[in-house]
Parts: sequence; structure tokens; C-alpha cells
Amino acid sequence: MTERAPRSGGLAVTIRGLSKVYTRRDQRIPVLDGVDVVLAAGDRASVTGPSGAGKSTFLHILGTLDRPSAGEVLFDGDDVFARRQPQIDSLRNQQIGFVFQFHHLLPDQTAVDNVAMPLLISGVPMPAARGSASALLEKVGLGHRLSHLPGELSGGEQQRVAIARALVRSPRLLLADEPTGNLDPETAEGIFDLLLELNREMGATLVTVTHSRDLASRFPRRLAVVDGKLEEA
Repeated sequence: MTERAPRSGGLAVTIRGLSKVYTRRDQRIPVLDGVDVVLAAGDRASVTGPSGAGKSTFLHILGTLDRPSAGEVLFDGDDVFARRQPQIDSLRNQQIGFVFQFHHLLPDQTAVDNVAMPLLISGVPMPAARGSASALLEKVGLGHRLSHLPGELSGGEQQRVAIARALVRSPRLLLADEPTGNLDPETAEGIFDLLLELNREMGATLVTVTHSRDLASRFPRRLAVVDGKLEEA
């Protein structure tokens, strides 16, 4: 498959007949079964459902961290998993951002260096990478914490660093998996406000998994995993 030049704005996502089955000790464990969903470029959608329903599995497949057992995932009309693995890895690194419940920050790196890391990995020179990271940390209200290590930051501040890191390469698809699961309600509200505000500015397609129906209700699209399928909530 020929690589296309990156496009601006969010990714348009079409999912057809998506299924995922895990095998453990010769036992088949179906998680997703025939998921069909279309996300327009720039859509903002929440995904809810009980624990073990397959929400995180869906997000990992959407983010190309896992492969489906069957079905197609199309980004701007291209079948993602028809690509060779190096092309999939490149797509993920260049166009997809992740925010997880656990921040996964490097404990021995400062806030600015944690945010700069995706740029450094892609070959951006250190001064430019740290400059972009500093500007984004300013935007998330942490301009005064650039040189602090993760252990010197509160849980909410660490998640702000994680959000900045996810956005530093201006991804076209932003995936958040329980991004406020470890935070108190007031801090969680602020983090959601920030995530939605920054996403509106950048125009990425946003998919957020959350257990909170209150937070899910703030998204224009509300999806739910029910019996292995994805339904409009």
C-alpha cells in the first residue's frame, strides 16, 4: 500500500465487522463481535460499558496497539491492517495520541522532557522539541513546572503532562482510556475540560473510554459496548 501524505484535521474512521477473540488454554474468549461504527473527522465520542465488556480492547485496536481477529479498520478510507507492520508503526507514531489512566511518565525525566520525548524519538532536534513541549505545558497550565519530575507533581498535574505528551505531535486521532480514573471528582472535571478544550482547538478525532456516565454525557457522540457490539447510547 502506498503511503499518503499526512492530512490536516481529524482522521475519518470506519469500522466494519470488527471482532476480537482471545485464546487461553485452548478456550476461545470472544470480546468484540461484529462492531460497525463510523466516526467523521473531528468527531468526539465517549465509550462506556461494564468492566470486561471490551472497551479498552476496542481502543487498543483503534490505536493499532492490537490487531482484530476479523473485520476492517479504515482511516480516511485506507485499511490500516492491510499495511505492513513498519507502516502501521509509523502511522501510530505520527498520527495517533494516547492518554491512559496511568500516566506512564518516565520517572527520571522532567515534565518538559517527558512531553518532548515523542518529538525526540521522531528525530526533532532537542532545542525545537523542548521548545514545543514547553509551549504545550504552558497551555495546560504547567509552565511553572517544566523542570519538575513526575514524583514532584500531583496526580492531576501528572495527567496534564500526559495530555501534553499525547498532543505534542498534533495527532489526528486522540484516544483516552479512563484518563480520570485515578483522580478525585473535582480534578477529573478539570482534566476533562482541558481535554475537550484542547481537542476542539486541534481538531483531532477524539475517542474516550470512561466509566463515568456524567462525563460521557458531555460528548457529542455517546457509544456503549453491549454484548460485544458498539451501540449509540
